[in-house]
Amino acid sequence: MIRQRLAAMVLVLAAVAVGEPAAAACEGPVRIGSKAFTESVLLGEVARLRARAVGCEARHRRELGGTRILWEALRRGEIDAYPEYTGTLTHELLDDIMPDAGVADLRARLAPLGLGISDALGFDNTYAIGMRADTAARLGIRRISDLLAHPQLRYGLSSEFLNRADGWPGLSARYGLADAVVRGMNHALAYRALASDAIDVLDLYSTDAEIAYYGLVTLEDDRGYFPAYQAVFLYRLGLHETAPAFIDALDALAGRIDATAMRRMNAAVKLDGREEADVAAEFLGISGAADADGFRSRLIARSIEHLRLVAISLGLAVLIAIPLGVLAARLRRLGHVVIAATGILQTVPSLAMFVFMIPLFGIGAAPAIAALFLYSLLPIVRNTHAGLVGIAPELRESAAALGLPPMVRLLRIELPLATRSMLAGIKISAVINVGTATLGALIGAGGYGQPILAGIRLDDIGLILEGAVPAAILALLVQGWFEWVERALTPRGLRMPSRAR
Repeated sequence: MIRQRLAAMVLVLAAVAVGEPAAAACEGPVRIGSKAFTESVLLGEVARLRARAVGCEARHRRELGGTRILWEALRRGEIDAYPEYTGTLTHELLDDIMPDAGVADLRARLAPLGLGISDALGFDNTYAIGMRADTAARLGIRRISDLLAHPQLRYGLSSEFLNRADGWPGLSARYGLADAVVRGMNHALAYRALASDAIDVLDLYSTDAEIAYYGLVTLEDDRGYFPAYQAVFLYRLGLHETAPAFIDALDALAGRIDATAMRRMNAAVKLDGREEADVAAEFLGISGAADADGFRSRLIARSIEHLRLVAISLGLAVLIAIPLGVLAARLRRLGHVVIAATGILQTVPSLAMFVFMIPLFGIGAAPAIAALFLYSLLPIVRNTHAGLVGIAPELRESAAALGLPPMVRLLRIELPLATRSMLAGIKISAVINVGTATLGALIGAGGYGQPILAGIRLDDIGLILEGAVPAAILALLVQGWFEWVERALTPRGLRMPSRAR
């Protein structure tokens, strides 16, 4: 009996001993972010799979946007790690550090910010300027400085490169290209534009798979403008305490990914159409990495995310906009101010509105809901105001003559008469929200915009349609539902006749 108890105690202690390292290795899921281009997504998957291999739960929030969005999300603690490049840190994110600073210098500079940096992964993905090989040969262009002799060339540069401190502003100043004809465009689409002869020059990353695929040449940076862009991972220093195994997993990646391996992985995704998780797993030599979600489960998940964005933002807008519309109708001078203010909100470009919300609400669904809420106000306020102001004065006078209190007149007479106009405003806001909510994917809100963004990045029409078609169908369903509600709630005497008599 005693031996059995001792054996049981040994088993329990052994189980605890085995379980403690796993618990100490990771307290809660590690949140990994990535930028909106293929290589960043691939490196995010590599980090996620490495975390899983050492017993840490990890979640990868894909394609959260550009550099600044990821950087601020990391500093606010909304993500725990993301792949970055040393040149971006020295030229774009950290203003008070030497341009040629190495990883050790960056580590010392980042520590006071509560951030850490892994050792270099093994490849340098520098910015470069590229052209089609046949065009460059015909014009005798080998170096960036040779572009000065050809002012007729058309430039198609990625939007981020156009505004980065280490991008076009500094490059054009260094090489005297300020007078060049430049258009901003999506990085993935710029390759297609170059292939179709719509542009002549583009910015590229030295590990892009499209360089070989489209037969491009990278021009020599003969004035030494671009710094080194060693790939690294940035992470929150708190992970040393909460997820030390994950930090060890990142450290184990140092020097393991050379430029050839990275180009091969990029090509497998962008040119061969493979899943990032499968490609990352193959590189790491593990199996069963990709999520088992099929089209149906993805569609359900995206639909829930999209409906949540639309429903919450629209519900909040109805609660605020209808009282504002009533107030605007009762107080005419104030009404002009209210309608003008909501009208100004409507003029703000939708993408800018989403980005403006990030400092207030971070990334994810919250800033997307806030932006959609603001966009929903104008149609509801204006239609509520119009419906109430448009009530015939005789009806108001009759209600007052009956001795009805103002609140009773509003609830029993005026609002029912304005119902059709109010519902029309809500319907307009709902349909607009369904389409605009696709931009929420740019800041990590999910929804139908996620496959659309991935499709643009991968030049995959099927993925684009996977988001665009359900969004269009949802807009039609929302419009039809509100028309039914409008008919059901409109007093019988105010309904339009269904046919001529």
